[in-house]
Amino acid sequence: MKALILNSGMGTRMGVLTSEQPKCMTEVSNHETILSRQLNIISQAGIENVIITTGYYDGVLVNYVQSLELPLNITFVKNEKFDSTNYIYSIYCAKEYLDDDIILLHGDMVFESSVLDDVINSETSCMTISSTVALPEKDFKAVVKGGWITAVGVEFFSEAMSAQPLYKIKQSDWRVWIDRIIDYIESGDEGKRRCYAENALNEVSDRCNIAPLDVQNRLCNEVDDPEDLVVVSSRLHEVENRTVYMCFSTDMLHGGHINIIRKAQKLGKMIIGVMSDEAVASYKRYPLLPYEDRKAMFSSIVGVWKVVKQDSLSYKSNIEKYQPDYVVHGDDWQSGFQKPVRDEVVSALAVYGGRLVEFPYSSDQKYKDLEARIKTELSMPHMRRGRLKRSIDLQGLVTAMEAHDGLTGLIVENTVIHDKGEAHQFDAIWVSSLCDSTAKGKPDIEIVDMTSRFRTIEDLMEVTTKPIIFDGDTGGRKEHFTYTVRSLERLGVSMVIIEDKTGLKRNSLFGTEVKQTQDSIENFTEKIRAGKAAQQTKDFMICARIESLILERGMDDALNRAKAYVKAGADAIMIHSRKYEPDEIFEFVERFRDLDRSTMLVVVPTSFNTVTEEEFKDRGVNVVIYANQLMRATVPAIQKAAETVLINHRAKECDDFLIPFSEIIRLIPEEV
Repeated sequence: MKALILNSGMGTRMGVLTSEQPKCMTEVSNHETILSRQLNIISQAGIENVIITTGYYDGVLVNYVQSLELPLNITFVKNEKFDSTNYIYSIYCAKEYLDDDIILLHGDMVFESSVLDDVINSETSCMTISSTVALPEKDFKAVVKGGWITAVGVEFFSEAMSAQPLYKIKQSDWRVWIDRIIDYIESGDEGKRRCYAENALNEVSDRCNIAPLDVQNRLCNEVDDPEDLVVVSSRLHEVENRTVYMCFSTDMLHGGHINIIRKAQKLGKMIIGVMSDEAVASYKRYPLLPYEDRKAMFSSIVGVWKVVKQDSLSYKSNIEKYQPDYVVHGDDWQSGFQKPVRDEVVSALAVYGGRLVEFPYSSDQKYKDLEARIKTELSMPHMRRGRLKRSIDLQGLVTAMEAHDGLTGLIVENTVIHDKGEAHQFDAIWVSSLCDSTAKGKPDIEIVDMTSRFRTIEDLMEVTTKPIIFDGDTGGRKEHFTYTVRSLERLGVSMVIIEDKTGLKRNSLFGTEVKQTQDSIENFTEKIRAGKAAQQTKDFMICARIESLILERGMDDALNRAKAYVKAGADAIMIHSRKYEPDEIFEFVERFRDLDRSTMLVVVPTSFNTVTEEEFKDRGVNVVIYANQLMRATVPAIQKAAETVLINHRAKECDDFLIPFSEIIRLIPEEV
């Protein structure tokens, strides 16, 4: 594709402004002329080859263009008869260079870059028209019939629209038009050298399929006289002060991002909203780079005017604050879970007349590969270990779901529920001693050794990225616990929870039904201190689980222990209860928070399961662990399957309520 700019005219209607230079060198802003603006927009659009016809002040024009030092291959063609011919003759002079699809424009055209983009991207030959501008008396009109332009000229009013001489002409259509231009010029009729090139087009319009491209109210005007210059300069000032808003959550820029930013920049001054860490973590995954680093990344992009924080998935607050003329987004949110967010954007823009612009979403495989690389990075121990603490700092409350093997880990990792434009997912994985033992068909009495438990962690690490909370039972002997801490840190675990019991471990679900011995405060605080001393990183956390309420030792005992454990260095306190009503949990949380506002609180609402996460958060809880739901869901399902086969002596009835194995396989990544 080549651009042909017609600049041979004398521009006499501009008066003194063209006394020493061609009209195209007239300034339309304090930093641009008509021609420099045209050439910059053409270059940004990806066109490399430009033909400029010259005539009046030919040398001045050539020197000026060369001084711009633009990355364009520019050919100058002089119309030696510029003072006695029209631009039809200039086109004739340049005919040998016009062997491609052609972007044809007059040298006094001022237009928005988005207009040229639409012209270039048109699948057919086209000419810019405006359905919102009144028909001019003396300027071009285009007659449109059946969706095609049948005639162009100043004399047409019936079935016509206001038109501007900015065209895309496909090579096949151009060949028809240029042949008729050649006929005109070589006919010897001087009148045909002084007429418009459109006179020749009108004679062959039935063989040139030129569609009208409606620019509506966008800037696309000729500058014929000083009055036009005032109008165009004013509109250009308005265009250049328009603002465009985009929001990003990414922490790795790629070509697709840059491409859509460049497109958006053509609409106005670029404001980029960068989602806060909390907003990103709430619907996607924990960001690889913190907000400040991501803000700096976008601030470094040439042409970005302003970078601001967006605190949620909703754009409404920032739209109301900055009132951008445009919001730009990919078209992928026209359906799916983000559609409510999109609908809110449309409503917010409608309040003051803003506009949503949607570009085709890029789903290139290389960008998916980049995201896979990010997930791989997030799964690494040094990246995973500290994310739990940062997530709690960001969100106030996080949730963890139990997983006891790679498959349940994948379910916890990938299960997302979308509601009202928001995404809900688990923040972490709970590796339960009870479920780990149960999966191996063994009792929950610490019979499964740490080597086997570490193997479960490794299985989960291979296929997930979420932080891991490890059920450390009693922690064992103090000397053994220090080894466990170092091993868990090395694996990338974020938190270990140890309970203040001693002797043969029995699951807390039994309460006082079986003999259970609570460790002394002195012994347990020593174990905590030993674990903290062995700890190598600031990211790893030790949580002390208090069994006082389970063993009916009373609230005061639980609170005394909590204070002592925090003083010994515990990063978090887990309070446990077997009661179905949450009253004693609420009382503990309230009284503990009166004493300590900063130490993290953990609950496992297996019994008191009617309390919502929102209520826990309001009361001051930081971590909610769903400790055994996936295991409890698994057993009845597989029991039913086994019984159904035995009852029917075949698999058909069982298969009727089972999912195809292909759906299970889709959960498993191809590369681990």
